[in-house]
Order: sequence, then structure tokens, then C-alpha cells
Amino acid sequence: MAEPIARFKKKGNSATNFTATPSRLIAHVDMDAFYAAVEAMDQPELAGLPLVVGGLGPRSVVSAASYEARAFGVRSAMPMGQALRLCPTAAVRPVRMARYRQVSGQVMDALAAFSPLVEQISVDEAFIDLSGCRRLWGPPRQAGLAIKAAVSRACGLSCSVGLAPARFLAKIASERDKPDGLTVVEDLEGFLRTIQLREVSGVGKKAQERLAALGLKRLVELRPLRPELLERLFGSGGARMARLAWGDDPTPIEPRRPVKSLSHELTLDRDTADRELLAALLLDLGHKVARRLRDKGLAGQSLTLKLKTSDMAIVTRSTALSAPTNDGGRIVATARGLLAAYQGRGPFRLIGVGLGRLAPAGAGQSELFDAGRQKAQALARAEDEVRRRFGERAIQRAAQTPSLDHDEKLVHNDE
Repeated sequence: MAEPIARFKKKGNSATNFTATPSRLIAHVDMDAFYAAVEAMDQPELAGLPLVVGGLGPRSVVSAASYEARAFGVRSAMPMGQALRLCPTAAVRPVRMARYRQVSGQVMDALAAFSPLVEQISVDEAFIDLSGCRRLWGPPRQAGLAIKAAVSRACGLSCSVGLAPARFLAKIASERDKPDGLTVVEDLEGFLRTIQLREVSGVGKKAQERLAALGLKRLVELRPLRPELLERLFGSGGARMARLAWGDDPTPIEPRRPVKSLSHELTLDRDTADRELLAALLLDLGHKVARRLRDKGLAGQSLTLKLKTSDMAIVTRSTALSAPTNDGGRIVATARGLLAAYQGRGPFRLIGVGLGRLAPAGAGQSELFDAGRQKAQALARAEDEVRRRFGERAIQRAAQTPSLDHDEKLVHNDE
């Protein structure tokens, strides 16, 4: 940075510029190695053994690893081949999202008993605002123990809980004592001084590198800097960092945060430039997206095709639909149209399709009054019921290509 950092340091005591809210009590509940824990619960012979959840294809990645596997250096998002080299004795089990969602529902139902303000942020974690519930659940540590016991009763699995007067602090606290941990932030200032920038959600690797170049690696080391400098360097995220350095995070807990988009992606075993194969893969992907939309009572009006080339470049092509839809046939046809219009040769290692601009199903869907569309919707509902009763692979459409290595994504409004 060309300008001396001293020019941007504050004068005097800056603590009065920001005010934390110690009267708030936020809990962050994080299930321990959730996918792996569910697999071990369903197959008790796997308990206590190194266990990895993910695909076995040459480009598959680790979705989750038990703590026994983590002891060998296995981590989520690691290539499966690398994971098995680190831990050759690991048991590998495929991802079973339907089962994980089922257990997740049990967990969230248990958490709902503690406060009306529960915000699920992923299949295995949630925030709870306990600020108005202290008389019900007692001091923070007592409340944390009650939460852990309720989760255990609900699904038989352990979780780690962090409690703090700010949302971001609760999340950091829950990571401090895993698995089966409980961390209560009682000394706000003392806890803030222990936080590394890499622990703070929203401070990405590039921001960490730029701050490290200035000799800044701990959150409290940002305090002497003027907020306008951080905002100049990092935009609105910089202004947020300036406040977090004092423990100030007014972000509310919002139940039922709306899903912004929903997508399915497929990583191929081998790179391909075969357009017919890619179009065939879109049949499976498009109908998977449609089923998830219908399950959630949603429809989308913005469709995106995603491709990743062999050199890891990501290409996206998007289009707006005339009305929101959750019809698989329409999604597939539109995605194939985007693929046909794209002139890049490839080869490609990943293909995906997603819907955005989500709204409740039926909103603005004049297509539902078309007889052909009504028949398609009736057929789709029948297919959904068969899959719910007999499993994902109980029924497939003609010419559907078997899935290889899916990455399912639900994108929420982030902090």
C-alpha cells in the first residue's frame, strides 16, 4: 500500500466508537462431522473407525470425514484419491442427502423448543437467539447444556455449541471445542483478543493475505485503523471488519431465511467436449433441480447453465424465463438451449444447472393453466411420490444418464 498505514490510525481511545451488546445471547449449534456421524449411527460397525463420505470417482471429493479420519489429515473438499492415500483403511460411504435432511429436521425441531428465533444456515448448523429466554433456560452455560441434551435425545448425535453476545462470536466459539464441545464467551474483550482473522466468517483468503502484508493477523489489530481505510480496501466488508474488531455484530437471527437459488452440479470422471453427452447429463440435473423446487414449494425465473473447463475456468450462461417454473421439462429444454448457443469448445470437467429469482410456486405461473403443462405437473407429482416412497433411483426418465458426482447447493442470503 503506497500510503503509510500510520496516516489511517485513529487518535485517542476508539472503543467508544463501537458498542457491543452484552445483553444479547446468541447460540450457534454445529453438528459434529454430521454426514459421517449419520453413517456411523446407521451402520454401528463403522463407529470409531476412519470414515469418509463422498464419491469414488477419480475426481470425487470428500464431503465429510469422521474425526478418526481427520487424525490422518483427511479434510472435507479434499480429492478422494488424496484422502485414501492419507488414510488407506478408511471406509468410504456415498452421500445420502435425503437421510441427512431427515436427521437435520429432527435437530431443527429440537432447537425450535428453545426460542422462536432459530435460523438454520445449513443442513447441520443453526443460530438461536436466546436473548429473551434467559428465565426459561437459565445462565448461558446451563442453556448450552440443555441444547446439547435436546439434540442428543432428538437424533442420537452430538453437537458443539457456542454462546456469545454477538452472532459471529457464537460461531467462532462453537469451533473452539469440537467435538461435543460447549464454549461460552463470558469475557468479551478477552475472547476478542484470541481471534485470528482466518476465523472470522466473511474475511476471505485474499483479504487475509492483504492484511497479513500489513502485519495484521488478529481481529483486534484492526482497531487502530480508521474504518474508511478498511472500507476503501475491502468495500462494505471492510466497514464490517471495523465493527467486528470491537465485538459489534447487530446481525439479527432471521427464521426461515429465503433460499436465493438452487442448483445441481456434476463433476465428470473424464473431461469431455461431447455436446450430446453434456445435453444428456442436463436431463438428470434439470429434473433434480425441479424436484427440489417442488419439494420446497418454489419456482424459479432465472436459469443458469454452469460449465467448468479442463483448465478450471468457470463459464456461466443465464436467461430469464417468461414466468417462474419448477417444471423439469422446461428447465432441461432451456438449459440445453443455453448449451447449444455457447460456442466454447471445451473440453469440460463439470456441468451444472441452477434456478434463481425464486418465488412460491404458482406466483405468476400462467403456464399452469395450459393443459399440457397441467399434465406435466401431474406426472411430476406422481414421480415425486414414487421417489419419496421407494428411493431416488426407483424411477428414471428414458435416456437419463446415471449421475456421477453431484454437488448440491442451496444458497442463502449471507451476512
